[in-house]
Amino acid sequence: MQEIIDYEIRTEAIDFSFGELLNLHNSGEIVIRPEYQRLFRWSTEQRSRLIESVLLKLPLPPIFLIEDEEGVLELIDGLQRTSSVIQFMDCNAIGEPELILAGCDIVQELNGKSFEDFSTTIRFGLKRTPIRAIVIKKSGNDRVKYEMFKRLNTGGALLSAQEIRNCSSRMIDGGAEFYDELKNLAAHPSFSIASQRIPAGDREQKADEELVLRFFALTSSRETFSGNVREWLDDFMEVKLFDSANTTLDSRLFQDFFDFIADKFEGDAFCRWKDGSAVGRLAPAYFEAVCGGLVDIYLDLKNIDRFILQKALQVAFEDDRFQDATGPGANTKPKMAARMAVLKEHFEKL
Repeated sequence: MQEIIDYEIRTEAIDFSFGELLNLHNSGEIVIRPEYQRLFRWSTEQRSRLIESVLLKLPLPPIFLIEDEEGVLELIDGLQRTSSVIQFMDCNAIGEPELILAGCDIVQELNGKSFEDFSTTIRFGLKRTPIRAIVIKKSGNDRVKYEMFKRLNTGGALLSAQEIRNCSSRMIDGGAEFYDELKNLAAHPSFSIASQRIPAGDREQKADEELVLRFFALTSSRETFSGNVREWLDDFMEVKLFDSANTTLDSRLFQDFFDFIADKFEGDAFCRWKDGSAVGRLAPAYFEAVCGGLVDIYLDLKNIDRFILQKALQVAFEDDRFQDATGPGANTKPKMAARMAVLKEHFEKL
């Protein structure tokens, strides 16, 4: 059918040796570590067992690369595998410390060894070991390439939902610029203060950038929420990416709102309160409630003393109606609306 043909993407299968991948990376022809992906999610033990598998000639899953307009290839799936082997062969190529094998359980004699500890024969054999690469050509349907990356999360350490959005957005024209705007807003000083209770591990997986996306979904598309946060944020971002008349974000609103939040609440606006003090980590349901409940009225609150506002926030969070709309089963459209309504009601009284 023509409809299927129109959506086909052109690919080419190539067997690269790990030595070739290293050389192509060093010459800039292949980008092993795109700046928008974190390099390692694997532990030293996981990387070591991968090296052990390569030395034992065990089969490896293919890697996927995408060709840009200049013909440069970017690795979009297989980052952990490829970077682990390259780190072992030449750690300086990716700016990582030397990999000393640890945790190999088939050939335990490998543990404690570096690349230079092996004979020339074994080092050459490792460099010449091939891995199948699927190259996605620069031509093709943007929507298909975007959806393809969302489905390529096949590695041993899964990407978070926001990391997938980060990478998949770059499969389409204009997607990198859109996502870079999200990143820039996540780095806005007031937002950094307001979101400081995000746990370090979650922040590493781009939880702060997901909250930026969530803010805009709340302010302009909350009516489309149906109970699944991941799908809601995916759908919202896809509208932005694929609707040429609807790609902009209201950065001024975001910055002004979080200037207000940081000024009045510092990092205590999106967490539980106990005995008059904020406690615990940032809670997404509280983030939704405060952003959705106050974004339309915060300008009227700017001149109110911060201690009055903090007390109002505590009272709102302790309201039985708010508590009933949080906790297990909170991700429903009625409960989201209820949380926001309680916040707005308490602050409109001031």
